[in-house]
Amino acid sequence: MKILAVCLGNICRSPLAEGILKSKLPESFIIDSAGTIALHEGEHPDKRAISTAAKYGLDISKQRSRPILPKDFVEFDVIYCMDLSVFETVISMAKNEDQRRKIVLYLEEAGFTGDQADVPDPYWGNLSDFENVYQLLDEAADSIVAKLVS
Repeated sequence: MKILAVCLGNICRSPLAEGILKSKLPESFIIDSAGTIALHEGEHPDKRAISTAAKYGLDISKQRSRPILPKDFVEFDVIYCMDLSVFETVISMAKNEDQRRKIVLYLEEAGFTGDQADVPDPYWGNLSDFENVYQLLDEAADSIVAKLVS
């Protein structure tokens, strides 16, 4: 199974989600991340994301930001979006209903709904905001793993 985590710039939330999912899912799963904008293309994750992940034994420092591409809708089995705005952008890029069915909000997998299903963007915040995002992503990852691995 191939999983893609998507946020806005692919330097905060989706790299953390990628790292967390890679740590919890079997190696047979292919996990990547992308952003809806290419502003940070080629950059490593935000230093605060890297340090938060490292606190939990995860090394995301080698990841590189990239934009979501049309081929991702074909190659990936599920596309997890970090918030409703990202979800709407990604849905608008899908070419057909099969591709649209692959797109879900990450936190909905943990039972969050409405405004609670948005992973807040910690970019303009501080380390505690990154910690909060990590905890949300980690909790949802347990639900994702339970659904995907039986």
